[in-house]
Amino acid sequence: MPATRQSSTAPAESDEPILQGGAWLPNGFRLDPHSHVQGQLVYAAAGVLATATERGTWVAPANRITWTPPRFAHSHRFYGRTDVRLVVVPLDLCGELVDHPSVFTVSPLLREALLALTDEPERRPGAHRRLLAVIVDELADAAESSLHLPEPVDDRLRAATDLLHEDPARPATLAELGRAVGASERTLSRLFHTELSMSFHRWRTTLRIHHALGHLTDGMSVTETAVACGWSNPSSFIDAFTEVVGQTPGRYQAGLRVHGR
Repeated sequence: MPATRQSSTAPAESDEPILQGGAWLPNGFRLDPHSHVQGQLVYAAAGVLATATERGTWVAPANRITWTPPRFAHSHRFYGRTDVRLVVVPLDLCGELVDHPSVFTVSPLLREALLALTDEPERRPGAHRRLLAVIVDELADAAESSLHLPEPVDDRLRAATDLLHEDPARPATLAELGRAVGASERTLSRLFHTELSMSFHRWRTTLRIHHALGHLTDGMSVTETAVACGWSNPSSFIDAFTEVVGQTPGRYQAGLRVHGR
C-alpha cells in the first residue's frame, strides 16, 4: 500500500506488522485476498471502498465504514481517488462488535474520531486506545447498513446472478433469467429468499447501487449513471439510491467534492 500519513504497528499474535493510518489510493487500487489476526476497520473518508468475502460484497461510500473480524479472508477495491483510513481493533475489543463482516453508517462523532486516530501520531500514552474505545462504542450501537450484496451457493442461482454481474443494466425478468439458467421463476424466487434473505428485486437493486456508486465517484452524471445501471428514468434511480444509501446521488457527489476527491 502507498505510504501513509501516519501509521503504527499494532501488537498481534504473529510477527507480521499491522499497518494503521491513512493513505490516498488511486482509482482502481486493489488489495488481494488476505486476513488479519486482529479485527480491522476500513473507512473511505473520500471515494468508495468495496470489500469482498466468501459471504458477499460490502460497499462503503464516505458515509459508511467496513468491519472485518479476525481471520476473515477478504479483499478490497477502491473507486475514485480514495482517502482510506485503516484502524486495527485488538482482540480484546473485537467481542464488542458483530462476529461477521459488515458495514455501518458513520456518525459525525465517529467520523471525527476516525480522522483523529489516523491523522496524528499519539501525543500522550493511551490516547489512541481511548479514541478507539469511542469508535467501538459508536459502532456497537450502530445499525448495520443495507449495502451488503450476498452471493449464492446454489449453482442455478449463481448462474443467474453471474448474468446480472456481467451486465447490471440487464432488463431480464426473473422468469427470463430462469429460462437462461434452466430453473423456474418460482425456484429462483425461493432461492433468493432462502439463500440471500432478500427478493430478486432487492438484490438487483443493491447490485446496481454498487455500480452506481463507482460511476458517481468517477464523475459520471446522475442521468448517465441511471441509464448505465438499468433505470428507465433518473427519478426512479434517485429514489432507489436515496433509500439504500441514505442521501440523493447529487448530494453524494457534492460530498465527494467537499471531502477533497
